[in-house]
Amino acid sequence: MKLTHVPGKKGVDVKLYALSTCPWCKKTKALLESMGVDYSFVDVDLLSGADRNEAMAIVKKWNPGASFPVLVLNDAKSIVGFREQDIRAALA
Repeated sequence: MKLTHVPGKKGVDVKLYALSTCPWCKKTKALLESMGVDYSFVDVDLLSGADRNEAMAIVKKWNPGASFPVLVLNDAKSIVGFREQDIRAALA
């Protein structure tokens, strides 16, 4: 599965699992970009086959309810949903 890289300030390893049609996912991307964060993302709904299965397995690992967006930080912590204050605090 290939993630799209958005260059910015390095620090925390940030991966975003999103849906292309999800307004909260779009807000999360916009927030990360406004903060200048270096991150990678994938729109899970645009994947198919093994790539989609792999992405959904990762999403369910961090969020058993499989809702979006799922932000994974350093492969150690996740933030589920658009929680601006939590995202800002985690990436400050």
